[in-house]
Amino acid sequence: MENSKEAAHRTVRIGTMDTIVAALIFALGALVVYESYRLGSGWDENGPQAGYFPFYIGLLVCISSAVVFVQGLLRFKSDVRVFVRQDQFGQVLVILLPSAVYVLGIQLIGIYVPSAVFIGLFMKIVGKYSWLRSTVICLAVSVIAFLLFEVWFKIPLPKGPFETLIGY
Repeated sequence: MENSKEAAHRTVRIGTMDTIVAALIFALGALVVYESYRLGSGWDENGPQAGYFPFYIGLLVCISSAVVFVQGLLRFKSDVRVFVRQDQFGQVLVILLPSAVYVLGIQLIGIYVPSAVFIGLFMKIVGKYSWLRSTVICLAVSVIAFLLFEVWFKIPLPKGPFETLIGY
């Protein structure tokens, strides 16, 4: 069994994540402030300009994230709590990576085929269902979604070559 020092090197501490997330949120707030200022963040003869409210919200986000960033730096050495263990992060990746591939698949080949593949593989791999049950359910969900949105509600969703092949 490994000792706790070796395990600690393969984990991320809460203080590290606090400072990283605070910096990212600060950057987002700064972008909002910049764009709001560019649009007009003051008053004109008709009242507040388009960027007035977002400017101050962005400023508040920047101030709040700066406070969290400084707090994270001040307790960086003393806070040794673990944000996520390696095994926990692996469980997150089991969901995150296929979801990212699914979103990319929607962009490339439409929503219905990637949805069927996504549901079917998740049922088989994560849910441990049989291939038969996974296949029947994933195809049924995709067909029902297609009928619901495309045929009955007439709401077009992203389509790919398969939908073109069947005339939609």
